[in-house]
Amino acid sequence: KVYLLNNNDNELTNVLVSSRGYGEIDGIKKDTSVLRHHFDSLKSNSSLVIEPIMEDLFKLFNEYWVSYYIGNKIYDKKFVFTPASFENENIIEIPLLNLKGVLHN
Repeated sequence: KVYLLNNNDNELTNVLVSSRGYGEIDGIKKDTSVLRHHFDSLKSNSSLVIEPIMEDLFKLFNEYWVSYYIGNKIYDKKFVFTPASFENENIIEIPLLNLKGVLHN
């Protein structure tokens, strides 16, 4: 699963997430559908599930654009997970989730 983590002391509101995958698998160009998600809020020091992800997609670049408000100010950030992101040496314990996975800051 793909999670959005809010590791700060501010609640995020009007959270928009756009996700897509792109790259090559076995020499064949692949592009996934663009998915868009909206969440009313994400409390401080909490997480939510964005979407499930199939392990086959770990071979692609997985891009997530996240936009959100803190108060009346809007922020956005792009996260790109490369195929190398999912190699065993990059898997860590993620305390907020109490799970192992790949973390992108």
